[in-house]
Amino acid sequence: MPKSLFWSRTDTAGSEQVVLDDGNGLSARGTLLAVDPIPWTARFQLSTAPDWTTSRLEVEVEGAGWLRSVRLERAVDRWRVTTAEQGDLDGALVAAGHGRAGLPGTDDPDRLAEALDVDLSGSPLFNSLPVHRLGLAAMPADLPHRITVAWVLLPSLEVVPAEQIYTGIGPGRVRFVNDTFTADIDLDADGYVVRYPGLAERIDPR
Repeated sequence: MPKSLFWSRTDTAGSEQVVLDDGNGLSARGTLLAVDPIPWTARFQLSTAPDWTTSRLEVEVEGAGWLRSVRLERAVDRWRVTTAEQGDLDGALVAAGHGRAGLPGTDDPDRLAEALDVDLSGSPLFNSLPVHRLGLAAMPADLPHRITVAWVLLPSLEVVPAEQIYTGIGPGRVRFVNDTFTADIDLDADGYVVRYPGLAERIDPR
């Protein structure tokens, strides 16, 4: 049966709701909402292979007067990245007192060649991809795993390679590290985020 997960953002006003099926890899559809740096809504569809290696991600993000989309597809150890854009995100950001956004996608998909996972900024769902792919629940504690992900930034949908480190630190806990940030994340028995300090907490039905 499909599962439904819901998180409330703790770093800003926002939330994420996902419907997923993880019987054979992961297939998920989700919606994120946030007000930072300007109000936006993102919708995504994600598919992985049975080993949880990401095979496809489509994201559409929309705000007042602008719309962007990006599609990432992995085949034969290469990523194909396609984008579309309507309206003026830069204009909306500047009007709100922020800097300009990066361009959606990437001008060099080969920079993503080492990435087996994608990471959608602000989404706790995507931390589950390396947790499952690496089998962290069955790994010895305190054994770090350094990976490269295709990091999709919101709301710009710029795609950049990013190094991350995942380390199991006991039952239901994993330490996440990137260049500037560290968080000890609590997971449920299925490997999905329950609490991500500084980002989100899950809200489960009563």
